[in-house]
Amino acid sequence: MKPKIKLVGQDGNAFSILGRCQGAARRAGWDKDRISQFMSEATSGDYAHLLKTVVEHFDDEGEE
Repeated sequence: MKPKIKLVGQDGNAFSILGRCQGAARRAGWDKDRISQFMSEATSGDYAHLLKTVVEHFDDEGEE
């Protein structure tokens, strides 16, 4: 099960999104290595790549 974050209606700044992802990952019990791997992948490209990576690893709280 993917950790949930709120995407819709939130600050769309890349740093804000990454911060919400890190917090959700910690709450979900991800270890530091897994968080680091996610962060490396998410920041390895442009903004569209960041969003694609986020959607692959997290569920939006607004989706059921």
